[in-house]
Amino acid sequence: MARPRAFDEAAVVEASRDLFWDQGYAATSIDDLSAATGLGRGSFYKAFGDKHSMFVRGLELYCTEAVDGIRAELRNPDLSAYDRLVAHIRGAADSVASDTDRRGCLLAKSAAELSSTDPVVARHVKRTLDAWLRELTATISAAQADGDIPSETDAKSMASLLLAVLRGMEALRKGGASAATIKSAAEQAIALLGVQPGTPPTPSMA
Repeated sequence: MARPRAFDEAAVVEASRDLFWDQGYAATSIDDLSAATGLGRGSFYKAFGDKHSMFVRGLELYCTEAVDGIRAELRNPDLSAYDRLVAHIRGAADSVASDTDRRGCLLAKSAAELSSTDPVVARHVKRTLDAWLRELTATISAAQADGDIPSETDAKSMASLLLAVLRGMEALRKGGASAATIKSAAEQAIALLGVQPGTPPTPSMA
């Protein structure tokens, strides 16, 4: 009978994910992973395969948690669709602005380092961004139905623009942009949504 594993697999994946997040894929060795997880090389290989397999496990975990968080924010039943969008954009800006260590996002780091050469990583990155885009598009459409965003706005195009801003804020911050710059960009993105709740429509000219 095989002996049960004497370690917490989820904790090992999380520790490995965090190490890759801090150091990047190429700069992280099996010895680094062994030190971070407390597993010997033999145990690590037996349980998780190679470094790439562990990286993919960690990235999958990160992407799953990210999409779950996005859905929770953009489907919050306690807020209107418009308010959910605004809260989501401002929340992202606050998170980026408070990242004083400029750790950034594992998704963005993985895309920059590996997407052009690693189809598995590229697939996870695309799947996550596609899910984010769908959630933004659906929320914009709901806000249009509420009358809080102009009906003539192309929901998917606006969602693509918002996603570009949300992703771009992190790149700006890592490049040295101030917290004020990040928050200002977020407010401009909100302004682009158009009509705000409670704003009377512009009278048509007879």
